Amino acid sequence: MRILTIACSLAALMAASPLSAQTLNVASAGDQNMVDYVKDFLGPMFEKANPGVKVVSVGTGAGDSGSQKILEKLDAQKGAATTDFDVVVIHQKAAGQMVREGLLDKYTANVPTAKLATGEAAKNALGTDVSGYVIPMFQSQTALAYNADMVKTPPSTFAELAEWAKKNPKQFGYNGIKGGMSGVSFVAGWVYAFGGDAEKLMKGPYDAATKTTWDKAFADLKEFNKNATITPGNAGTLDMLNRGEIAIGPVWVDMFYSWQADGKLPPNMKLKLISPGMPGQPMYYAVPAKAGQKKLAEAFIALATSPQVQADGIVKKFNWYPGIDASHLEGKLDKAAWDKLFVDVTPADLAKNGKAFPIAPYFNDILEGYEKKVAN
Repeated sequence: MRILTIACSLAALMAASPLSAQTLNVASAGDQNMVDYVKDFLGPMFEKANPGVKVVSVGTGAGDSGSQKILEKLDAQKGAATTDFDVVVIHQKAAGQMVREGLLDKYTANVPTAKLATGEAAKNALGTDVSGYVIPMFQSQTALAYNADMVKTPPSTFAELAEWAKKNPKQFGYNGIKGGMSGVSFVAGWVYAFGGDAEKLMKGPYDAATKTTWDKAFADLKEFNKNATITPGNAGTLDMLNRGEIAIGPVWVDMFYSWQADGKLPPNMKLKLISPGMPGQPMYYAVPAKAGQKKLAEAFIALATSPQVQADGIVKKFNWYPGIDASHLEGKLDKAAWDKLFVDVTPADLAKNGKAFPIAPYFNDILEGYEKKVAN
Protein backbone atom coordinates (compact mmCIF):
# COMPACT_ATOMS: atom_id res chain seq x y z
CA MET A 1 0.00 0.00 0.00
CA ARG A 2 2.84 2.39 0.83
CA ILE A 3 4.53 1.80 -2.54
CA LEU A 4 1.18 2.46 -4.26
CA THR A 5 0.91 5.74 -2.37
CA ILE A 6 4.43 6.68 -3.45
CA ALA A 7 3.61 5.82 -7.06
CA CYS A 8 0.48 7.97 -6.98
CA SER A 9 2.43 10.85 -5.42
CA LEU A 10 5.12 10.49 -8.09
CA ALA A 11 2.52 10.67 -10.86
CA ALA A 12 0.95 13.72 -9.22
CA LEU A 13 4.32 15.42 -8.93
CA MET A 14 5.04 14.91 -12.61
CA ALA A 15 1.62 16.28 -13.55
CA ALA A 16 1.67 19.18 -11.11
CA SER A 17 3.01 21.72 -13.57
CA PRO A 18 3.42 21.94 -17.34
CA LEU A 19 6.71 20.27 -18.22
CA SER A 20 6.60 20.60 -21.99
CA ALA A 21 9.19 22.36 -24.15
CA GLN A 22 11.73 22.52 -21.36
CA THR A 23 15.32 21.39 -20.85
CA LEU A 24 16.62 19.71 -17.71
CA ASN A 25 20.38 19.96 -17.27
CA VAL A 26 21.89 17.16 -15.17
CA ALA A 27 25.56 17.34 -14.14
CA SER A 28 27.18 14.17 -12.81
CA ALA A 29 30.48 13.83 -11.00
CA GLY A 30 31.96 10.35 -11.33
CA ASP A 31 33.01 7.97 -14.05
CA GLN A 32 31.56 8.00 -17.57
CA ASN A 33 29.08 5.29 -16.62
CA MET A 34 27.38 7.84 -14.35
CA VAL A 35 26.90 10.23 -17.26
CA ASP A 36 25.73 7.43 -19.54
CA TYR A 37 23.24 6.24 -16.93
CA VAL A 38 21.44 9.58 -17.13
CA LYS A 39 21.88 9.96 -20.88
CA ASP A 40 20.89 6.45 -21.94
CA PHE A 41 18.60 5.19 -19.17
CA LEU A 42 17.06 7.83 -16.90
CA GLY A 43 16.85 10.61 -19.48
CA PRO A 44 14.88 8.70 -22.14
CA MET A 45 12.57 7.30 -19.45
CA PHE A 46 11.82 10.77 -18.10
CA GLU A 47 11.41 12.25 -21.59
CA LYS A 48 8.94 9.51 -22.53
CA ALA A 49 6.84 10.29 -19.45
CA ASN A 50 7.03 14.03 -20.18
CA PRO A 51 6.75 14.72 -23.94
CA GLY A 52 8.58 17.86 -24.98
CA VAL A 53 11.12 17.69 -22.15
CA LYS A 54 14.79 17.25 -23.08
CA VAL A 55 17.26 15.87 -20.53
CA VAL A 56 20.86 16.97 -21.13
CA SER A 57 23.50 14.92 -19.30
CA VAL A 58 27.00 16.29 -18.75
CA GLY A 59 29.94 14.91 -16.79
CA THR A 60 32.42 16.88 -14.71
CA GLY A 61 35.01 14.17 -14.12
CA ALA A 62 35.67 11.23 -11.84
CA GLY A 63 36.13 11.28 -8.08
CA ASP A 64 35.91 14.15 -5.66
CA SER A 65 37.48 16.46 -8.24
CA GLY A 66 34.36 16.08 -10.40
CA SER A 67 32.18 17.18 -7.49
CA GLN A 68 34.59 20.03 -6.78
CA LYS A 69 34.06 21.33 -10.32
CA ILE A 70 30.30 21.39 -9.73
CA LEU A 71 30.81 23.23 -6.46
CA GLU A 72 33.03 25.80 -8.14
CA LYS A 73 30.49 26.34 -10.93
CA LEU A 74 27.61 26.86 -8.47
CA ASP A 75 29.74 29.18 -6.37
CA ALA A 76 30.72 31.23 -9.42
CA GLN A 77 27.04 31.59 -10.37
CA LYS A 78 25.77 32.66 -6.94
CA GLY A 79 25.08 36.14 -8.28
CA ALA A 80 23.22 34.91 -11.37
CA ALA A 81 19.46 34.49 -11.64
CA THR A 82 19.84 30.78 -12.39
CA THR A 83 22.63 28.22 -12.53
CA ASP A 84 23.66 26.10 -15.51
CA PHE A 85 22.61 22.90 -13.71
CA ASP A 86 19.17 21.79 -12.52
CA VAL A 87 20.17 18.46 -10.97
CA VAL A 88 23.63 17.58 -9.67
CA VAL A 89 25.01 14.14 -8.78
CA ILE A 90 27.74 14.65 -6.19
CA HIS A 91 29.94 12.93 -3.61
CA GLN A 92 29.53 13.14 0.17
CA LYS A 93 32.40 15.53 0.80
CA ALA A 94 31.20 18.10 -1.70
CA ALA A 95 27.56 17.76 -0.61
CA GLY A 96 28.39 18.80 2.93
CA GLN A 97 30.37 21.79 1.76
CA MET A 98 27.65 22.85 -0.67
CA VAL A 99 25.06 22.75 2.11
CA ARG A 100 27.29 24.78 4.43
CA GLU A 101 27.84 27.37 1.71
CA GLY A 102 24.15 27.68 0.79
CA LEU A 103 24.56 26.32 -2.73
CA LEU A 104 21.81 23.67 -2.57
CA ASP A 105 18.03 23.81 -2.36
CA LYS A 106 16.23 22.12 0.55
CA TYR A 107 13.92 20.16 -1.75
CA THR A 108 13.30 16.64 -0.49
CA ALA A 109 9.99 17.46 1.25
CA ASN A 110 8.61 17.89 -2.29
CA VAL A 111 9.78 14.43 -3.43
CA PRO A 112 7.67 11.50 -2.17
CA THR A 113 10.43 8.91 -2.57
CA ALA A 114 12.64 10.79 -0.11
CA LYS A 115 10.66 9.01 2.63
CA LEU A 116 12.09 5.71 1.38
CA ALA A 117 15.67 6.72 2.22
CA THR A 118 15.95 6.61 6.00
CA GLY A 119 19.58 5.55 6.40
CA GLU A 120 22.28 7.66 7.98
CA ALA A 121 23.67 8.61 4.56
CA ALA A 122 20.49 10.55 3.78
CA LYS A 123 21.09 12.76 6.81
CA ASN A 124 24.81 12.91 7.48
CA ALA A 125 27.56 13.70 4.97
CA LEU A 126 30.88 13.30 6.78
CA GLY A 127 29.68 15.30 9.76
CA THR A 128 27.42 17.81 8.00
CA ASP A 129 23.65 17.59 8.46
CA VAL A 130 22.32 17.32 4.90
CA SER A 131 18.74 16.37 5.82
CA GLY A 132 16.37 17.76 3.22
CA TYR A 133 19.10 18.67 0.73
CA VAL A 134 20.00 15.28 -0.76
CA ILE A 135 18.61 11.86 -1.63
CA PRO A 136 21.15 9.06 -2.13
CA MET A 137 21.41 7.83 -5.71
CA PHE A 138 23.17 4.65 -4.59
CA GLN A 139 25.33 3.29 -1.81
CA SER A 140 28.74 1.91 -2.69
CA GLN A 141 29.70 -0.48 0.09
CA THR A 142 32.76 -2.42 1.21
CA ALA A 143 32.58 -5.89 2.73
CA LEU A 144 34.83 -8.89 3.27
CA ALA A 145 35.02 -11.31 0.35
CA TYR A 146 35.93 -14.88 1.23
CA ASN A 147 36.50 -18.23 -0.44
CA ALA A 148 33.72 -20.46 0.92
CA ASP A 149 35.75 -23.60 0.14
CA MET A 150 38.62 -22.33 2.29
CA VAL A 151 36.57 -20.59 4.99
CA LYS A 152 33.63 -22.69 6.15
CA THR A 153 32.57 -20.34 8.96
CA PRO A 154 33.57 -16.74 8.17
CA PRO A 155 34.26 -14.31 11.03
CA SER A 156 31.27 -12.16 11.99
CA THR A 157 33.14 -9.42 13.88
CA PHE A 158 36.49 -7.68 13.74
CA ALA A 159 37.44 -9.46 16.97
CA GLU A 160 36.65 -12.85 15.42
CA LEU A 161 38.62 -11.87 12.31
CA ALA A 162 41.68 -11.01 14.43
CA GLU A 163 41.53 -14.47 16.04
CA TRP A 164 40.98 -16.13 12.64
CA ALA A 165 44.06 -14.40 11.20
CA LYS A 166 46.24 -15.72 14.04
CA LYS A 167 45.14 -19.27 13.24
CA ASN A 168 45.40 -18.76 9.46
CA PRO A 169 48.51 -16.63 8.86
CA LYS A 170 48.79 -14.78 5.56
CA GLN A 171 45.31 -15.90 4.48
CA PHE A 172 43.80 -12.47 5.08
CA GLY A 173 44.88 -9.82 2.60
CA TYR A 174 44.28 -6.10 2.20
CA ASN A 175 46.07 -3.16 0.66
CA GLY A 176 46.74 -1.14 3.79
CA ILE A 177 45.95 2.46 2.89
CA LYS A 178 47.65 2.41 -0.53
CA GLY A 179 46.17 1.61 -3.92
CA GLY A 180 42.48 2.01 -3.19
CA MET A 181 39.81 2.68 -0.62
CA SER A 182 38.92 -0.93 0.21
CA GLY A 183 41.94 -1.09 2.50
CA VAL A 184 41.23 2.35 3.93
CA SER A 185 37.70 1.21 4.68
CA PHE A 186 39.04 -1.82 6.54
CA VAL A 187 41.36 0.36 8.63
CA ALA A 188 38.51 2.76 9.43
CA GLY A 189 36.34 -0.22 10.41
CA TRP A 190 39.14 -1.48 12.68
CA VAL A 191 39.27 1.88 14.46
CA TYR A 192 35.46 1.88 14.75
CA ALA A 193 35.67 -1.59 16.33
CA PHE A 194 38.58 -1.05 18.71
CA GLY A 195 39.12 2.70 18.99
CA GLY A 196 36.13 3.92 20.97
CA ASP A 197 33.11 5.97 19.90
CA ALA A 198 32.44 5.21 16.22
CA GLU A 199 29.40 7.51 16.13
CA LYS A 200 31.57 10.47 17.13
CA LEU A 201 34.07 9.66 14.38
CA MET A 202 31.29 9.59 11.77
CA LYS A 203 29.30 12.60 12.99
CA GLY A 204 31.66 14.80 15.00
CA PRO A 205 32.31 17.13 16.62
CA TYR A 206 36.04 16.90 16.08
CA ASP A 207 38.30 16.66 19.11
CA ALA A 208 42.01 16.48 18.33
CA ALA A 209 42.62 14.58 21.58
CA THR A 210 40.52 11.63 20.37
CA LYS A 211 43.34 10.21 18.29
CA THR A 212 45.39 9.63 21.42
CA THR A 213 42.85 6.98 22.46
CA TRP A 214 43.63 4.84 19.40
CA ASP A 215 47.13 3.76 20.42
CA LYS A 216 46.09 0.24 21.46
CA ALA A 217 43.93 -0.19 18.35
CA PHE A 218 46.89 0.73 16.13
CA ALA A 219 49.29 -1.46 18.12
CA ASP A 220 46.90 -4.39 17.72
CA LEU A 221 46.55 -3.66 14.00
CA LYS A 222 50.34 -3.64 13.63
CA GLU A 223 50.39 -7.07 15.27
CA PHE A 224 47.49 -8.20 13.06
CA ASN A 225 49.44 -7.17 9.97
CA LYS A 226 52.18 -9.67 10.84
CA ASN A 227 49.67 -12.38 9.98
CA ALA A 228 48.19 -10.51 6.98
CA THR A 229 49.21 -10.28 3.33
CA ILE A 230 49.51 -6.74 1.96
CA THR A 231 48.02 -6.63 -1.54
CA PRO A 232 48.77 -4.14 -4.36
CA GLY A 233 45.35 -2.42 -4.24
CA ASN A 234 41.60 -2.88 -4.74
CA ALA A 235 42.07 -5.03 -7.84
CA GLY A 236 45.09 -6.74 -6.31
CA THR A 237 43.01 -8.06 -3.42
CA LEU A 238 40.43 -9.48 -5.82
CA ASP A 239 43.15 -11.00 -7.99
CA MET A 240 44.80 -12.74 -5.05
CA LEU A 241 41.41 -14.05 -3.92
CA ASN A 242 40.84 -15.40 -7.42
CA ARG A 243 44.20 -17.19 -7.45
CA GLY A 244 43.64 -18.68 -3.99
CA GLU A 245 46.65 -16.83 -2.54
CA ILE A 246 44.44 -15.37 0.19
CA ALA A 247 41.11 -16.57 1.57
CA ILE A 248 39.57 -13.33 2.89
CA GLY A 249 39.95 -9.65 2.01
CA PRO A 250 38.00 -6.37 1.94
CA VAL A 251 36.49 -5.40 -1.42
CA TRP A 252 34.04 -2.98 -2.99
CA VAL A 253 30.84 -4.96 -3.48
CA ASP A 254 30.16 -3.63 -6.99
CA MET A 255 33.72 -4.53 -8.09
CA PHE A 256 33.31 -7.99 -6.57
CA TYR A 257 30.14 -8.73 -8.54
CA SER A 258 31.52 -7.24 -11.75
CA TRP A 259 34.59 -9.46 -11.50
CA GLN A 260 32.40 -12.46 -10.78
CA ALA A 261 30.14 -11.69 -13.75
CA ASP A 262 33.23 -11.42 -15.99
CA GLY A 263 34.52 -14.80 -14.83
CA LYS A 264 37.46 -13.30 -12.97
CA LEU A 265 36.21 -14.63 -9.62
CA PRO A 266 34.86 -18.14 -9.06
CA PRO A 267 31.25 -18.62 -7.94
CA ASN A 268 32.37 -20.00 -4.55
CA MET A 269 33.35 -16.48 -3.45
CA LYS A 270 30.96 -14.91 -0.95
CA LEU A 271 30.62 -11.70 1.05
CA LYS A 272 30.34 -10.86 4.74
CA LEU A 273 29.71 -7.41 6.23
CA ILE A 274 31.20 -7.86 9.68
CA SER A 275 30.20 -6.10 12.88
CA PRO A 276 30.34 -3.37 14.04
CA GLY A 277 30.60 -2.39 10.39
CA MET A 278 32.66 -1.11 7.48
CA PRO A 279 32.35 2.20 5.65
CA GLY A 280 30.85 2.81 2.25
CA GLN A 281 29.82 6.00 0.55
CA PRO A 282 26.82 7.25 -1.39
CA MET A 283 26.42 9.47 -4.39
CA TYR A 284 23.71 12.08 -3.97
CA TYR A 285 21.02 13.68 -6.08
CA ALA A 286 20.75 17.38 -5.24
CA VAL A 287 19.15 20.52 -6.67
CA PRO A 288 21.14 23.76 -6.83
CA ALA A 289 19.68 26.65 -4.86
CA LYS A 290 19.31 28.68 -8.06
CA ALA A 291 18.25 25.89 -10.41
CA GLY A 292 16.02 27.23 -13.15
CA GLN A 293 13.88 24.08 -13.32
CA LYS A 294 13.27 23.10 -9.70
CA LYS A 295 9.89 21.41 -10.22
CA LEU A 296 11.26 19.50 -13.17
CA ALA A 297 14.33 18.54 -11.13
CA GLU A 298 12.17 17.26 -8.29
CA ALA A 299 10.11 15.14 -10.69
CA PHE A 300 13.28 13.71 -12.25
CA ILE A 301 14.76 12.78 -8.87
CA ALA A 302 11.45 11.26 -7.78
CA LEU A 303 11.59 8.97 -10.80
CA ALA A 304 15.28 8.17 -10.30
CA THR A 305 14.74 7.17 -6.66
CA SER A 306 11.52 5.18 -7.20
CA PRO A 307 11.81 1.51 -6.19
CA GLN A 308 11.46 0.06 -9.70
CA VAL A 309 14.03 2.41 -11.22
CA GLN A 310 16.43 1.77 -8.35
CA ALA A 311 15.93 -1.96 -8.93
CA ASP A 312 16.34 -1.89 -12.71
CA GLY A 313 19.03 0.78 -12.91
CA ILE A 314 21.10 0.86 -9.76
CA VAL A 315 21.02 -2.81 -8.78
CA LYS A 316 20.75 -4.67 -12.09
CA LYS A 317 22.92 -2.40 -14.22
CA PHE A 318 25.70 -1.56 -11.78
CA ASN A 319 25.61 -3.97 -8.81
CA TRP A 320 25.34 -0.98 -6.50
CA TYR A 321 23.21 -1.02 -3.39
CA PRO A 322 20.17 1.24 -3.76
CA GLY A 323 20.07 4.78 -2.44
CA ILE A 324 16.66 4.15 -0.89
CA ASP A 325 16.28 1.51 1.81
CA ALA A 326 16.88 -1.90 0.28
CA SER A 327 13.71 -3.36 1.80
CA HIS A 328 11.65 -1.29 -0.67
CA LEU A 329 13.08 -3.30 -3.56
CA GLU A 330 11.51 -6.56 -2.44
CA GLY A 331 9.20 -7.68 -5.22
CA LYS A 332 10.88 -5.34 -7.71
CA LEU A 333 13.75 -7.71 -8.51
CA ASP A 334 13.66 -11.25 -9.84
CA LYS A 335 14.97 -13.89 -7.42
CA ALA A 336 18.34 -14.19 -9.15
CA ALA A 337 18.99 -10.44 -8.96
CA TRP A 338 17.82 -10.26 -5.34
CA ASP A 339 19.88 -13.26 -4.28
CA LYS A 340 22.96 -11.92 -6.01
CA LEU A 341 23.06 -8.71 -4.00
CA PHE A 342 21.08 -9.38 -0.83
CA VAL A 343 21.65 -12.99 0.29
CA ASP A 344 25.23 -12.65 1.54
CA VAL A 345 24.67 -9.10 2.76
CA THR A 346 21.01 -8.67 3.70
CA PRO A 347 19.11 -5.38 3.89
CA ALA A 348 19.26 -5.76 7.68
CA ASP A 349 23.06 -6.19 7.50
CA LEU A 350 23.32 -3.03 5.41
CA ALA A 351 21.17 -1.06 7.81
CA LYS A 352 23.17 -2.22 10.83
CA ASN A 353 26.75 -2.52 9.57
CA GLY A 354 26.94 -0.23 6.53
CA LYS A 355 28.79 2.74 8.01
CA ALA A 356 29.90 6.16 6.80
CA PHE A 357 33.54 7.15 6.55
CA PRO A 358 34.82 9.34 9.40
CA ILE A 359 34.50 13.10 9.12
CA ALA A 360 37.49 14.65 7.36
CA PRO A 361 39.72 15.54 10.35
CA TYR A 362 39.26 12.11 11.97
CA PHE A 363 39.77 10.47 8.57
CA ASN A 364 43.09 12.29 8.21
CA ASP A 365 44.07 11.34 11.77
CA ILE A 366 43.41 7.66 11.01
CA LEU A 367 45.56 7.75 7.87
CA GLU A 368 48.36 9.57 9.71
CA GLY A 369 48.13 7.17 12.64
CA TYR A 370 48.34 4.17 10.32
CA GLU A 371 51.45 5.55 8.61
CA LYS A 372 53.23 6.34 11.87
CA LYS A 373 52.13 3.48 14.12
CA VAL A 374 51.20 0.57 11.86
CA ALA A 375 53.05 0.79 8.54
CA ASN A 376 56.42 1.67 10.11
